[in-house]
Formats: sequence, structure tokens, C-alpha cells
Amino acid sequence: MPFRKFFGRGNDEPAPAPAADEEAAPDEDSDFEEGIPEAVPGEDEIDDDWRARAAEVIPGGSSTGSKRPAGLYGESTTSGPSHYIRATGCRIVTASERSAIDCTMALGSVSLGYGDDAVVRAVVQAIANGNVAGLAHVQEVEIAERLCEVIPCAERVRFLKSGAEGVSAAVRIARASTGRSTIVCCGYFGWHDWSNTGPGIPASAGTHVRRVPFDDVPALEAVVGDVGSDLAAVLLEPVIERLPSPEWAAAARAACDRMGAVLVFDEMKTGFRLALGGYQQHAGVTPDLAVFGKAMACGLPVSAVAGSAAVMEAAASTWISSTLAAESTALAAIGAVLDRYAELDVCAALAGVGAQMRTSIDSAIAASGVAGVTVDGLDPMWLLRFDDPLLETQVLERAATLGLLLKRGAYNYPALAHDDDEVLAEIERLASTAFVEVLEEGQR
Repeated sequence: MPFRKFFGRGNDEPAPAPAADEEAAPDEDSDFEEGIPEAVPGEDEIDDDWRARAAEVIPGGSSTGSKRPAGLYGESTTSGPSHYIRATGCRIVTASERSAIDCTMALGSVSLGYGDDAVVRAVVQAIANGNVAGLAHVQEVEIAERLCEVIPCAERVRFLKSGAEGVSAAVRIARASTGRSTIVCCGYFGWHDWSNTGPGIPASAGTHVRRVPFDDVPALEAVVGDVGSDLAAVLLEPVIERLPSPEWAAAARAACDRMGAVLVFDEMKTGFRLALGGYQQHAGVTPDLAVFGKAMACGLPVSAVAGSAAVMEAAASTWISSTLAAESTALAAIGAVLDRYAELDVCAALAGVGAQMRTSIDSAIAASGVAGVTVDGLDPMWLLRFDDPLLETQVLERAATLGLLLKRGAYNYPALAHDDDEVLAEIERLASTAFVEVLEEGQR
């Protein structure tokens, strides 16, 4: 396919040879591309054991909600791998030593590929130089400067470690900048109290938060009018499973301008994927603040709040700080990723590969005859929808056991490492096999 010819697979330079006492890393083009691996006695028992061990010491089985067994496969799950031991390109090796093509790419955190050579070299060099100290690293300045060059709204940048932290910081900056309290928002913004309800969260935490439906301009304008002079910000996750109408972001921009409020985009999923500069670059609507993360550092933990100088100045008047916010390994990874995006039209490649992945899944659905399963969403971030939750659990469990990890209920993300005809054909074959085997078992 064309993207591989133009862009390569994200690991074009040879890796350095391991030291004599180190075990060589698996070769991506051999160990990982042998199709469905032969079953090894006890594999399922090994996976089940890791599930059980995790449940004994980690509430829910994983510190990441989407990686809990119930998050991976559904509440009725009884099987399927839950842990991995290494990842290369677009493939992971599970705890039971089975290889699987990963279509989730760490919940969208990796757009190039796992273990990308340039990213690994940059991170190793950062570690060797001491990734954190009592002074700020020079890369904090350098990477902030580079982000200001490619993100439309960015005149100033602050770094943090997670998306939830980044959005919470943006909310605080908006409130500090305006001297107001109420946030009108649409989307998912992480686990922090201000944007959630439930056990452990005081009811008062959301007192100054008003939610509106996605792409509903009349509802947005009505709530903004109701909030009035206490409006601090309109905060949008600009893409939720589909592109919004052009009026959606434009109405939010106009409302903030009219009310003297701050427009904030959560570009966690759209940045470095829909476009390098996120939805704002795609739509031509510039927010006052935006939050980036995930694909920005190819899996290294970091987020960035970027925005206009006037609004970001408030970050110095309120307390937003983290010891490891700008440690140098993540900054080095951002630098390597920015280098790749400067060389190649990575976002166009991701859209092309995503379209091919969707075609592979569509073909598997058609070939198997399974009903109630559709592919939806955008090419760079597509979804697999099931009418029947039990069928979803069974198919995802079986696919993962066969060697194909698909995301339950949310986005699957293409990476440059998926840009291979054999990988795409394998995705179709494994998905079709999973559909057929589950259907056949249901007919017995």
C-alpha cells in the first residue's frame, strides 16, 4: 500500500546491538509476523493466573479503567489476555507469550509504533543525562518553543503528566484569568472531582459545571445565556465519535467572545492525529487554551496546556505544579515525534491506514455473516459497535486470544506501524475467525 512506500514503518534505522549479557529484542519482521501462533499448553491458565493475581493486589485488576478485564471485554468476561510483557511496532506479546496485533495503540497514545527507534534513542539519552534535577531542563524551553510553532493557539505552554491533570489545569487557568467560576462543557475530561459524580466525590464538586449535548448549538447557547456573567469557560472535547457541524465550534467561539470567557479545546485524542495541531487546525477555529497529550510523546507520560499569552499568564498567578511535570524523557520523546511529523504527513498516513483497517474489519464482518456489528467513527479513530453486549464480549475475548486486540466501546487507533499489507490482511483474517468461531459455538 502507498503509505509504507512513502513513510516507512517508523523504525527504519537499525537498532544498536545488545550488549553481550543482554537478551536481544525480538525481531519485528520475524517473531511477530507468523500469523496465528500455535497454541501452547497452559496458555489460557497463564492468562487467567495473571488476572487472578492482579485482582488480589490491584482494585479492579488494573490502575487504568479501560485495561481492567471488564473494561477490555465487558462485565460478563471470563477469558482473554489481560497483561503484556513487551510491545514492538503494532504488536504486543501477552503474559502467556502469545503475539497480538494491537489496534488500541495504548488508548491512542502511540501514533508511530511501539518501541520506535528514534523515540527510544531520545529517551535513553535523556535517562543517561539525568532525566530530572533541581533545575528545569533546557528541553522544557525547547519543546515549548516547538509546540508554539505548530499549535495554532499556542503562545505559551505548561507541561503536566496526564490528560486529566492537563484539563484540570486549563480549567483553573480559565477561572483565574476571568475571575469567574462556571464551566460549560461537553465531553470526557478524566477522573478528577470537578468533572465527575459518584462515590468519594462531594456533590459540591460539580456545583459550577454545566454540561451540554455534543453538537447541540441551541443547547449551548441556552446554557451560556443562563450562566451569564459567571461563565469562566466553554470546554469542549471537539470530536466525539464523529466530526461536529462547523457551527458547533464557531458558536462556542462566538459565545466566549461575547461573554468575555475562555474557549478551551481538549485535544487529547485529536492532537497529533486528526491534525498535528488538533481539531483547531482542522476546523480553523482557534481556542484560547488547548490541552494535548497521548500521541504527542509516543506513549511517554506527558500533557501540555497551550494557549494565548494573555490567558496563560494566569498560570503564574495560581498554583499549578508537579515535580515531574517536565522531566526530560517525555520531553525528549515529544522532540522525536515532532521530528517525524516534520518529515512526513503522519496524520494523512494515519487516516489512510485507518481506512484500510476499517475495510479489513468490514470485510471480516461480511465474510463471517455476523449480524449486529458495524464499524463507525473517523478513519484516524474508528469504533467497532455491537448491538449485543454478550456477543461483543465473546468476540473481543476470542479475537484477543487468537492474536487481535480490539477496543471495547471506544476508539481503535491506527499507527504507522500498521501500514503493512500483511498486517492488514491478518487483521481481517483474525477478526473473521473470531466472528465465525463465536457464531459456531452459539449454534451448538
